[in-house]
Amino acid sequence: MSRLDSIRTEIGALWAGGAGKSLLAIALAWGLLNGTRMIYPVLLPYFSETFDLTLATAGLLVTIIWLCYAIGQVPGGILADRHGERTILTASVSFVCVGLVAVLLSPSAVVLFAATGLVGLGLSQYPIARMTALSDLYPDRIGSALGVTMASGDVGQTLLPPIASVLAVSVAWQLGLAFVLPLLAVSAAVIWLTLPGSDASDDETDTPADVAETGDASRGTDADDAGTADRPVERDGGADSSESVRSVLGKIARPTLLFTGFVMFAFIFVWQTFSAFYPTYLINEKEFSETVAGVLFGLFFAIGVFVKPVAGVAYDRIGIRGSLPLALSGAVVGFALLPFVEGLWPIVGVTVVTSTMLGSGAITQSYLTETIPEEIQGTGLGAIRSSAAALGATGPVLFGWVAERGYFDEGYLVMAGFVGVVTVLTPFMPTDSRTD
Repeated sequence: MSRLDSIRTEIGALWAGGAGKSLLAIALAWGLLNGTRMIYPVLLPYFSETFDLTLATAGLLVTIIWLCYAIGQVPGGILADRHGERTILTASVSFVCVGLVAVLLSPSAVVLFAATGLVGLGLSQYPIARMTALSDLYPDRIGSALGVTMASGDVGQTLLPPIASVLAVSVAWQLGLAFVLPLLAVSAAVIWLTLPGSDASDDETDTPADVAETGDASRGTDADDAGTADRPVERDGGADSSESVRSVLGKIARPTLLFTGFVMFAFIFVWQTFSAFYPTYLINEKEFSETVAGVLFGLFFAIGVFVKPVAGVAYDRIGIRGSLPLALSGAVVGFALLPFVEGLWPIVGVTVVTSTMLGSGAITQSYLTETIPEEIQGTGLGAIRSSAAALGATGPVLFGWVAERGYFDEGYLVMAGFVGVVTVLTPFMPTDSRTD
């Protein structure tokens, strides 16, 4: 089978049984939410001028989004288990809209910070419900499905911030934020109308697993395992809904899950650090203009549009031990070369190579989704992601402390070594009977 035929087969499998519409709805909202979050750094100068913020307090505004995003994921997973994914996904997008309106109407810095916290909490409800919904819809192609939605996030991060910047310069900063509101409102409605509800039966909505069982026996699974995207009773009904934190932690405290959680922490740590300081590094150390630095920063996310689906397919076909080192090795090479290369095109090349690390998110999250016991899937994913995100948020602070002391280049070399260690250890990670 040619590569083009393989792509067509994969697209057909993702679209089969009506699940493709749900995938598009989930991906659309995910792209808008990610893009909205990345608008904040673009508008920081306007926030500083309007609300008389210092650079430190302006940076804290962005930190609040990340912290609330991390803290809210455990409750988000629990709510997804109890109330179903369609409800939580719709509520998440709606909550972000409310937070953005509050930001636009903020009369003071205190209100601005509180409203930004609402935006972060709204964002935090989406990731876990997104993954568990896709796990139900695509039990046999979770890697590919997550890759598609994660790539949509990069599309949003690539496109929305420049649009916001143009609107802020030409009209007002408020419009640079307000233009996403109608888009988010439409995406919330599409999610509610597209995803199957709690009263949907397996007979009403075929999943790709059902289609694969008759059309592709080599990848088929039992149709009874497919489920629907909104089934709170199956996941957390009765006594399961009151399962203790200790019991949940006991179920996820397996060597494979702990190692994968560590890899997720490493990815978030490095990604947040890189995204926070790469434009500054290009301007201060490589002497590029703000415009060129912004374009190179956008290029990093744009490459992720292609990397993440490929990483998802690679996970589905060769597993985590084969696919994850491939995704991480690009970051090792890129970080190691960055201090030594000069000129536009060499930096472009390093940016492209480094962007392969964006694929590691699709791989680790796919593995976690498949490995965590289904009865605590939302809660377990929330606990691991929230812990990894909270710890990963320390990256920019540590890297900034290092950079202030004149060790910008050395910081990237340390990150290359850190990612390199994770890459070397991945093929030797413990096995798990659920996936191996």
